[in-house]
This record gives sequence, structure tokens and C-alpha cells, in this order.
Amino acid sequence: MSVQQEAGADGEALEVWIDQDLCTGDGICVQYAPEVFELDIDGLAYVKGAGEELLQDKGATTPVPLPLLTDVVDSAKECPGECIHVRRVSDLVEVFGPDAD
Repeated sequence: MSVQQEAGADGEALEVWIDQDLCTGDGICVQYAPEVFELDIDGLAYVKGAGEELLQDKGATTPVPLPLLTDVVDSAKECPGECIHVRRVSDLVEVFGPDAD
């Protein structure tokens, strides 16, 4: 696997999104994975796309790079707002976050 490949532990591609309606602005996600998350001037966290672009559309997703998988999962687990969702790209099933089984 190349460093740039996005994949979960089982080899499936994963993506992450943030529900800004639940975001508390604590910035824990940014501390864990600044390559993926960023706080905007509104005090809420957003995911970043290619070229560090802040994705501000509601429900915007970004791929989870394999080297950052643990950091992104830890962000979802530690988020006080429970607003970080990590799901499989293939079937959109949430694997980490508040709606994961």
C-alpha cells in the first residue's frame, strides 16, 4: 500500500465528515489530526480536502489517509460533541463515531 492510499484496517476506503450542528469547537480533532481537521473562524471544526481546502458544505466528506487512520478514529472517540463520523466509502456504513454499531 502506498502512503497516499486511503483505507481502513480491512483495506476498505474510509471517509470522514463532521456534523457542525453538534460540534462544540473544542478542537480535539485538530490536535489529533491537523492534516484532516481544522477550526474555522466560526469556532467549528471542518474536514479538509485536497490542498488543505476547508470543506464547509454540510455533510462534506474527505478520504481518511491510511497513515492517519488511528488519529482520525481517536478524534471520533474523544470528541465531546460526538460529531465526527467515519464511514466506509463502498456502502456508507459508519464504522467509527456516534452512529457506529
